[in-house]
Amino acid sequence: MALFNLFILATLIQGHLTLSINDCGSQYRRPEYTDIAVSCGTQSINLAIQVCPVIYTGYNESLLILNQMISDPLCRGTLDATVSPPVVRFSFPVRQADACGSVFLTTSAPGTGAFSDFSNIQTVNISGVVRSFDPTLGTVTYNAELKYFYSCAYPLEYLINNTQVDVSSSSIAVKDNNGSFISTLSMQLFRDENYTSPLVLTSLGIELRTRVYVQVIAANLTSQYHVLLDRCYASISALPSNSTYFNLFVPCSKDQMTTLLENGDSQKARFSFPAFRFIEQQNQTISTYYLHCITRLCERATCTQFKQCRRRRDTQTTTIKDGVSDTTLITSGPIRTRAETPLTTNEAQASTQKDNGNGASVGLGVALAVLVIVGTVAALMAVSFYRKLRMLR
Repeated sequence: MALFNLFILATLIQGHLTLSINDCGSQYRRPEYTDIAVSCGTQSINLAIQVCPVIYTGYNESLLILNQMISDPLCRGTLDATVSPPVVRFSFPVRQADACGSVFLTTSAPGTGAFSDFSNIQTVNISGVVRSFDPTLGTVTYNAELKYFYSCAYPLEYLINNTQVDVSSSSIAVKDNNGSFISTLSMQLFRDENYTSPLVLTSLGIELRTRVYVQVIAANLTSQYHVLLDRCYASISALPSNSTYFNLFVPCSKDQMTTLLENGDSQKARFSFPAFRFIEQQNQTISTYYLHCITRLCERATCTQFKQCRRRRDTQTTTIKDGVSDTTLITSGPIRTRAETPLTTNEAQASTQKDNGNGASVGLGVALAVLVIVGTVAALMAVSFYRKLRMLR
């Protein structure tokens, strides 16, 4: 065992940069709970551990081991003395296959807020620990064991909204230290089934029944997850709280005019629908509404089970419940449809004249019918009077 410890010690110390007590200054102190900083990125998780408290305890940066991955050079820490206080940094991908021994745990819970209709909302938790390696060869040691635990929780359900005029694939960046994949997601609108020509939405609107092709895509996302659209709907308001909405599709049900092209099979989801109008806006020349998609990131092996029917409490067109405004949103352009072309002035006059002519004809017919009835009654009365005169004679 002693020879093994010597080999490990030589392996760890080889090539590492030495930081002296003088370099630490006032940072040379006992370890504290705040000595580790965790950044939960969309591609990788980054750890930064203050190294001066490590030196105070009797170790150095080379003796901090990530999840006991001693033999993997990609999982070792790197000293960064350019910052104050100096830190030792660890960085590893958000992929289960090569995350330096991190533990992946996916949990499920009933949805709340915008996701209150869903009984199964998943979150993946990625966790692990950085431990100190004690090189002491004797019977006892005077070095306390150091443990730095880290954890990143990534929700796998997001609400994607389509509300900005610019329909190119723009994304709103979200602070990675919140542990969110939302910054990798964006929505794009196209006018062709090959998804090569962006749909340009102008203030004049598009014609009714124009086919709108929608794509929700994940860019720069770890390949472990696919994109699955749980529900997509249109609403009159950009922020759909307290707004009339129309479901394009929900689990187990979709509008007959909506076509699902790809969903849950890769890092993009696609569907299309013909442009429509909200009856509520029937008196407006331009009907404007916004497209929203509740988007799930599912592990490739589990996407199939989420494609199966899942219970929802409400699938009817009604008023959206409160809580949607509390979610993180990605935005791109309102959809506007034109009303049917109104009659020109000449067409309107011709129509009016035609209606007046029809009215005059009907009035003349009624008058003739009355005259015929009156004449018939008068003739009958004359005949009856003539007969009475003859009887008197």
